[in-house]
Amino acid sequence: MLQQLQAIAQSGKYYTKDVFDMERYEQLEDVAKKIAAKYTGADEQQLNIFFDSDNGYVTPKVDVRAVTFNSEDKILLVNEKLSDTWSIPGGWADIGYSAGEVAIKETHEEAGIHVTPKRLIAVRDIQKHNYAKKNLSYIYRHIIECVPDDNNIGDVDTSETDAANYFTLDEALQLKLSLNRNIPEDLELAFDCHNSKVWDTIFD
Repeated sequence: MLQQLQAIAQSGKYYTKDVFDMERYEQLEDVAKKIAAKYTGADEQQLNIFFDSDNGYVTPKVDVRAVTFNSEDKILLVNEKLSDTWSIPGGWADIGYSAGEVAIKETHEEAGIHVTPKRLIAVRDIQKHNYAKKNLSYIYRHIIECVPDDNNIGDVDTSETDAANYFTLDEALQLKLSLNRNIPEDLELAFDCHNSKVWDTIFD
């Protein structure tokens, strides 16, 4: 709901030619900021980044998660350094990279291995699922199955991650997961896809 208010205000400010409408959209944006501050605890700097970092018609941000299985049918997860939680490698889609290229880049950066994208498992609207919603942006999450060039994982110590390992589904579900990046349902979905010869992409 908050994202919708912000989107209406931002898009309206971009397209309107009427000074009175501009004033109304600015008032709407101010209301959205106050609501965001009250319910998210975001400070003024964070609010300004969210509300002023984009211009024009508002669209969702894209997050890419790279699901990789080794030859033992175990899933690759990385440990997030700041929160000490485990997640499927991934991150924001960067300008100039396709979704598949983001999957390759993020897996290499976070787990130190090279992968080849294989198929799209799912496109998730994170507002429609039980993620820990710590981001003010409206997000579509692309979950892509990848194949590793080899099963070896080297030492991992990056600015974001400090460990990587392969897990069975039961082992993965026992871990402390980064619930804003992946939920148990994502892991179960990944194993279902991996074990299927034919897969229809799931989307909301």
